[in-house]
Amino acid sequence: VQLVESGGGLVQVGGSLRLSCAASGRIFKINAMGWYRQAPGKQRELVAAITTGGGSTNYADSVKGRFTISKDNAKNTMYLQMNSLKPEDTAVYYCNAVVVNVLSGSGTDYWGQGTQVTVSS
Repeated sequence: VQLVESGGGLVQVGGSLRLSCAASGRIFKINAMGWYRQAPGKQRELVAAITTGGGSTNYADSVKGRFTISKDNAKNTMYLQMNSLKPEDTAVYYCNAVVVNVLSGSGTDYWGQGTQVTVSS
């Protein structure tokens, strides 16, 4: 599984950005996808996740009501629409895909290269 992010950049407080994550390879094995972010000096944290089957979603409390995760199965692409951006949203955003081995139950994580999002005040 290969993941390529795009859509990061510099935006002012209150602005919007949409991140994209294009998946390729053995994508039929992906069970769930998500967006993580890592700010300087901080641990990587989950921002939002979506299952590839039913499309169930999960969000970090800090982004609920502002960010929306979605996927376009026809394009093998996942999106993160980010509205009402705040300076604390500044981070490198990473795309993640999880493949679960149904026999062992173990999961394998795949990561994109990351895209920088900077929110200026």
